[in-house]
Amino acid sequence: MDSRPMKSATRLLSVALLFAGLILVNYLASSIPARLDATAEKIYTLSPGTRALLAKIEEPVQLDFYFSRSDRTLPIALKNYAGRVHEMLRQYVRAAHGRITLNVIDPKPDTPEEEKATAAGISPQTWPATGGQFYFGLVAVEAEQQKVIPALTADREQFLEYDLSQLLYQTQQLDRRKLGLLTSLPLQGQMDFMSMQSGRMPQSQLVVSEWEKTFDLVTVEPSADSLPANLDVLAIIHPQNLSKKLEFAIDQFLLSGKPVFLALDPSSRYFRSRGNQMAMMGGPQPNVASDLPDLLKGWGIAYDPQNVVGDPETATPVQVAPGNIVRYPLWLSLARDSFNSTALPTSQLESMLLIEAGSFALKEGTGLTFMPLIQSSAASGDLPGMMLSMSQPDELGRQITASGRKTLAALIQGKFKSAFPDGPPADEKPADPAAKDKKPATATGEAQNSKSQTPNLKASSAKSTLLLISDTDWLFDDYSVRKYNFLGVAAAEPLNDNLDFASNALEFLSGSQDLISIRGKGTSLRPFKVVHDMEVKAQQKYQEQLTALEAQLTKVEGQLTELEGKKTEGGRLVATPEMTKAIEDFRRQQVKLRAERREIRKSLREDIEALENRLLILNLLATPVLVGGFGLWFYYRRRQR
Repeated sequence: MDSRPMKSATRLLSVALLFAGLILVNYLASSIPARLDATAEKIYTLSPGTRALLAKIEEPVQLDFYFSRSDRTLPIALKNYAGRVHEMLRQYVRAAHGRITLNVIDPKPDTPEEEKATAAGISPQTWPATGGQFYFGLVAVEAEQQKVIPALTADREQFLEYDLSQLLYQTQQLDRRKLGLLTSLPLQGQMDFMSMQSGRMPQSQLVVSEWEKTFDLVTVEPSADSLPANLDVLAIIHPQNLSKKLEFAIDQFLLSGKPVFLALDPSSRYFRSRGNQMAMMGGPQPNVASDLPDLLKGWGIAYDPQNVVGDPETATPVQVAPGNIVRYPLWLSLARDSFNSTALPTSQLESMLLIEAGSFALKEGTGLTFMPLIQSSAASGDLPGMMLSMSQPDELGRQITASGRKTLAALIQGKFKSAFPDGPPADEKPADPAAKDKKPATATGEAQNSKSQTPNLKASSAKSTLLLISDTDWLFDDYSVRKYNFLGVAAAEPLNDNLDFASNALEFLSGSQDLISIRGKGTSLRPFKVVHDMEVKAQQKYQEQLTALEAQLTKVEGQLTELEGKKTEGGRLVATPEMTKAIEDFRRQQVKLRAERREIRKSLREDIEALENRLLILNLLATPVLVGGFGLWFYYRRRQR
């Protein structure tokens, strides 16, 4: 009996079973809830803060993920990032245990899906290479609440988890968050001494308009003894002459776990200019500095309101006289290297302008986490604030002694200790003079009743967050926007990212503590460091030679252009035999120099291309070699048996 047909059938059955096994393994792998994240920064693993947010979802949430994946003109890199977002969303669905459903929608042109995407608020994006439009966004719906990320972009990849978690958090918020604003500055257009003298009502600063887009703004008067109830976040800007009771309320607000944005200033330019005007009019001199010494000392923060930061490297050009522009080292024009690129409030900032800012640091032994957000350069130093009115801008720069980078803004988190360990402060002055005649028992009973109703936290009940910046002038329109009139309508053009930082900071703080705890992660694009280092070395090796060659080529081409440009009015070239020979020599030199330039540029890539070819061959051969090796080992073992 011929066994060959049976062997052939067995082989076919084996191949079919192997194919079915591969499909089954892939299906089971996609269904298993557990995942192994081998990336260095765990970019595919959800943070504890995200898991805590997901556990608090009460009503089911529907996520509609829109991406034009059928568009063949989109680059592979964008499709890979869309896959990264899709996988992250699947992680959210698994971690939510049925409280989140995910719909993946491909909004093709002229389809109901495209209309649905547009109606939901997804903004069509344009790919520059082709000019075609595509959709890449996310919508979260819970009951009647709908929030949207109009456009997902790869430049936000390291904050992808934060953006997704923030979207889910916003769907849980039925009411607008309340922002308490406590300030001695006229950010809201309040009347002051100079306004009353001029008879003009001051206008609100644009930063207030930006905050009002997101928050219900609640004004807190500096003369108050307590804070309004139900505030979600508190902004304190240039505080002056606060009562001890109000300071105690601020202390307890922070210790209760609610975030505080605090802007102090050793030299307020606003009050300095007002002081000069009021001096001419015989008015009182305002205090240009702001400080909360008791609170800062109790919280473990070192801040000197007498010193300002001078930085020659970030000095701003200012005009001190017509035609005389000098670099003023106390006006800091900060660029990207001054901002913390891994912190959410500052990750996208390009530039800021701080005016006569101070600096601060965290004392040892507090147990708090101190994350600098904005820093000066290593060439910066401190100057006494009193020198500002005694010296010219160019003289101040010569008096700066470099003492290292200074922290101008920072995020401070952890369990703060109370600045009032002995409890609420006593009344600074009796509200009712007749209180002396009241019976001691009644007075004592009232005091005890009042004290029992006042919270008295000795330390943070949970993780507290304080965002501190040592300048306030950056909040004014004069240093953040250029105002103009366009066709009779008032408009403003940003000069820097001052307003963006103000919005980012308060939006970040107003989230839950779970949301604030989420940190930026790495990206799925892993640069090949070896190749990068080789590029740097090759560039250094050939750059000097290439620069000299470029200069010589430019000179030769200039001389050639000059000779060929000598024509008569009729357009004939006027050239002696010597000039003709010189032109031919220059042309030969030009051809030779261009050939040498090509060779140098080619040499810049030789080592890198060789390495890339080796890696390509290794990647292509690795799998066949491993499979072949396993097959030989398996065959050898079978023969031994």
